[in-house]
Amino acid sequence: MLVKSQCIGNRVTGLVVGQNNVRRYFPRNVKAINLKLDHLMIECGLTAGFWDGEPEIHDPRLCLWLESKQSRESNCRASLPFSMVPTGEGAFSLGFAELQPRSKWPRSEVRPSDLKFALNNSGAGAAA
Repeated sequence: MLVKSQCIGNRVTGLVVGQNNVRRYFPRNVKAINLKLDHLMIECGLTAGFWDGEPEIHDPRLCLWLESKQSRESNCRASLPFSMVPTGEGAFSLGFAELQPRSKWPRSEVRPSDLKFALNNSGAGAAA
């Protein structure tokens, strides 16, 4: 699922999961989830508002990790997209989302030496 960092001013304040993702991946009886952040595993509590219009995860350790991923140029003015992949019951792995969708066809590289150009002379006279 795609999620994004939430920024207020120059600080990251949480992770916005989105209402559709909450309904799909988070049963109401879950009070906390485990998030894998690079080599760290943290447990993040979910507030009652998580299912009622505030689909956000707020945890100080998560915010520090998200801030470390922000580029210095963006200065946290724009949210970054992340991928949150279920890894088990109540467990997810968080990482950067791919910005461009993958094609089902493999990429092939074309080198300039592979291109052949030909001029087609249709026999018409020179333009005046």
